[in-house]
Amino acid sequence: MASDEANKKDDKDSSDLKGLLGETVKKVFTAGVSAAFMTEESLRTYMSELKLPKEALNLLIQSASKSKDEITQRVTKEAVAIIQKIDFVKEFSKFAETHKFKITAEIDIIKKDKSVDDSSSK
Repeated sequence: MASDEANKKDDKDSSDLKGLLGETVKKVFTAGVSAAFMTEESLRTYMSELKLPKEALNLLIQSASKSKDEITQRVTKEAVAIIQKIDFVKEFSKFAETHKFKITAEIDIIKKDKSVDDSSSK
């Protein structure tokens, strides 16, 4: 019976460790995914809650920063490629064929007030 109780205790400790490890891995993965949208400071605060060793924390933050830079570069590269494919003259021509342009302007000419000019020069 004592061995049964010891086995149950070991199983409980093992499941607690697995649950804690699972939660930690889940939080690390979430932080990795959301790192692209977080500042380094907010990421450091989030990760410090996991109570990881300082070396592991620094490694994760460096990795997240590197991933963020890669994502930014890829998105920028894709956006530039899409914009370069657009023929703006052709698109504007299509737009102009189906739209009218109306320009309205109002111009007021007002005589300067001499008393304002005299007081501002003093």
